[in-house]
Amino acid sequence: MIGKVGEKVTVLFRKYMPDAFVFAILLTLIVALGAIFVVDASPIEVIIAWYDGFFDLLAFGMQIVLIIITGFSIALSPTINKGIDYLTRFIKTPRQVYFFVVMIGMLFSLVSFGWLVITAVLARELAMRVRGVHYPFLIACVYLSMNSWVMGLSSSIPLLLNTEHNFLIEATILQAVLPTSYTLGSLLNIVMIFLMVIGTPILMILLIPKQGSVKELTVLLSGDSENTEQSIQEEAASIALPQRSVSDRLNNSIVLQAIIVLMGATYIVYHFSTNGLDLNFNIMIFLFLILGLALHKTPIRYVVAMKRASSNISGVLFQYPFYAGIMGVMLYTGLGKQLAALLASVATMDSYPFFAYLTGGIVNFAIPSAGGEFAVVGPGIIEAVKEIGAGLPEHEINGMISRASMAIAYGESLSNMLQPFYLLLVIPIMAKGVQIQARDVMGYLMIPFLLLFLIQSLLVVFVPIV
Repeated sequence: MIGKVGEKVTVLFRKYMPDAFVFAILLTLIVALGAIFVVDASPIEVIIAWYDGFFDLLAFGMQIVLIIITGFSIALSPTINKGIDYLTRFIKTPRQVYFFVVMIGMLFSLVSFGWLVITAVLARELAMRVRGVHYPFLIACVYLSMNSWVMGLSSSIPLLLNTEHNFLIEATILQAVLPTSYTLGSLLNIVMIFLMVIGTPILMILLIPKQGSVKELTVLLSGDSENTEQSIQEEAASIALPQRSVSDRLNNSIVLQAIIVLMGATYIVYHFSTNGLDLNFNIMIFLFLILGLALHKTPIRYVVAMKRASSNISGVLFQYPFYAGIMGVMLYTGLGKQLAALLASVATMDSYPFFAYLTGGIVNFAIPSAGGEFAVVGPGIIEAVKEIGAGLPEHEINGMISRASMAIAYGESLSNMLQPFYLLLVIPIMAKGVQIQARDVMGYLMIPFLLLFLIQSLLVVFVPIV
């Protein structure tokens, strides 16, 4: 029954959901009109705010591009392919593929949401080897699996709250840092992790499309796909000149590559020994880069791998600035603060966690970055919570602030299931060689979104924070 509902929702998404770029344009217009009518910004003020924000995500966009292509290049190595071949000895049915991909993706994302790329790579390779896998549904499973990142080691909001001299302390909104025992280590977050890691794989099993609608990757792939192309080693060898040359010896030098790998590995050890388990985007990219170099062994093989890995990233390159422009309108016209203040104004002692959760979900459409969103709505929500809890002991106030902050994070993450911003991490890898758009995938996420929205709303309100 639930699977049939999911299929019908998917049909509606295919019919009515436009391309991801058109979605960004429509969202731009909606936010612009909101700024004009809600905060009385003039059209020229909105346009200026849009332009001022347009390039704010350039660094982030470049990080996303690098995390995609460095992660994908690792998967193209012979070593990883042999490992996935071994894995398929144990994962032999589509049902096992879906369950495994969601669960392992949730666990990966607890480390860093950049590891979504690894999940995408693994899922694609499993789809090549296991018959009967519904590929658009599998992409939806991968995208869903990133939801646990806000509960894990790279979650930006709790890490910010635990950072000395953060902007909330500098603005006297907070008096001191909030330890991660109040946020990531809280009972609420542990229950939420259990829900996502165990509950969502089971949920997606219940939503598997009927057998007659299966769209296998091997069938969807175009004729010039990786099924027929040369291996990386073969292409690298074909580049060589017919006669022996210094340039080819350098291109195929294992020693040159080994020196760079050794330098990189030395820094990685230094980074983690001095900073602890600090898994920021930059170190993740660097780690992926060095690992890829090690696995491909020679410079020319890595060049070929990176060329293949970067062949489908145009969506990230030109769409991220539009989302940055939307974020600029929210930030520079005051629309984001106004929305947070509106929701906070109706919150009570019993309902503030839900309104914080709802705020995180709504504002995420315009500011699809947890840290950026929290910079806009966090101060207003925290001030409202402090006012609601006036007179309570400090540890109880801290618990309320932590609950509200984590609720924002959970809402922000879950609402990604309704918009294709972070799907742009997955599509360049999983849609290589096939004609698949966001509308083919996101319909499968509506039922999980609705069920998780209901369950998470109850958890953020009723589960103790400590």
